[in-house]
Amino acid sequence: MKQIEYTERAVLAGAELAGGTDPKEEFERSMEELANLAKACYIEPAAVVTQRLESVHKGLYMGKGKVQEIREVAQRLEADLVLFDNALTPSQLRNLQDEIGKPVMDRTSLILDIFESRARTREAKLQVETARLQYLLPRLVGMHEALTRQGGTSGSMSSRGSGEKKLELDRRRIEHRLTELKKELEEVTVERRVQRRRRQAGKIPLVALVGYTNAGKSTIMNAMVDAYVQDEEKRVLEEDMLFATLDTSVRRINTGNNQDFLLSDTVGFIHKLPHDLVKAFRSTLEEVQNADLLLHVADCSDPFYQEQMKTTLDTLGELGAGDIPMLTIYNKADLSESFKDYPQRKGDKLYLCAREEESLRLLTEAILEKVYADWVEYRFLIPFEKGNVATYLMENAQVISRRYTQEGTELAVKCHKMDKNKFAEYTLLAEPDGQACRAQGDERGKGTVE
Repeated sequence: MKQIEYTERAVLAGAELAGGTDPKEEFERSMEELANLAKACYIEPAAVVTQRLESVHKGLYMGKGKVQEIREVAQRLEADLVLFDNALTPSQLRNLQDEIGKPVMDRTSLILDIFESRARTREAKLQVETARLQYLLPRLVGMHEALTRQGGTSGSMSSRGSGEKKLELDRRRIEHRLTELKKELEEVTVERRVQRRRRQAGKIPLVALVGYTNAGKSTIMNAMVDAYVQDEEKRVLEEDMLFATLDTSVRRINTGNNQDFLLSDTVGFIHKLPHDLVKAFRSTLEEVQNADLLLHVADCSDPFYQEQMKTTLDTLGELGAGDIPMLTIYNKADLSESFKDYPQRKGDKLYLCAREEESLRLLTEAILEKVYADWVEYRFLIPFEKGNVATYLMENAQVISRRYTQEGTELAVKCHKMDKNKFAEYTLLAEPDGQACRAQGDERGKGTVE
């Protein structure tokens, strides 16, 4: 495993609310996740300070005595900053920095920093900048509500009083920049939708990898690329780190016999994912909304994988993708004591290790079974002068047999229902159950086609 080179040290702080909806176990998981988020931003967790509270302190988030303890720990360990596990209000942020004497960040700001460092494509950079500015804007306004324009009389004698404050100018600059970003994102979104329509016109099924961050989605993508694409440049970044992959990647997976599918690797989800990020990445996440099949990847070696799966399902529901057909992939079974009997499939649940060949073969079979479920076996007799039809079917359907007769080319294929209807005038009689009729023999002299 690659050694992380830390650039800063931080004290982690969090409050467990007594009587809240989150049990103690979930709070501990959230703090552990905060530490992993810090590492993903190359910040070394130097210490953890927690407090159990009846309710959040309005001005400081935590009690004044606990804040003083954080200050002392940060000074003693020479920490560069303090990270809080929850979102802080503008006044809490300002007060904490005054009390602690060091920079303070909340969980939302930390995630935004990670996304900013990971963004590679123009679209991702625009989305992250949009989310960042949407996060900053209410904080500027909330902290400086009094800094509004000061007007004078109307007409040529108008005056703006003592002038506009810098933070008010910052607020208007942010609003202006958000307007520009919205226009640029609209252009990118239109381009993405044109690309999506082209893919849909080709009737190639779209399969989207979804799941909690660091569950193994990129590992599955790279395993598919290695097995079926064999192009090193098509691989995606793969690291044992939260949000290692941010940009959405789509790869065409050629499994043979015209049974291709597009595989999309999307940004991972996480507990307390900032709402502004979900909104900013909505156009990217449309890949999920338009998928024919979702692969919900879970790290079954993580003790909190069930909670992580719930977070993913809740986020999919917010995106309007909750009803799309899904295969649940329990990945990293080799690291779990509970799932040692792998690879195996139980209905729509698969238990596997994405790095192993047998697991990948089982996953591929399950995907093809799902995305090609609406393909039907049919037999066509295509006149020789309609060679373009025969060529189309041989390139876009699964050819079971081919035979040349005096009337033309007889093809037994498994094809999409749309193609069956499109070339209905060339179909031969089908049996009542809809399966292709029995052949008299193909070009190799074999007897029947089932």
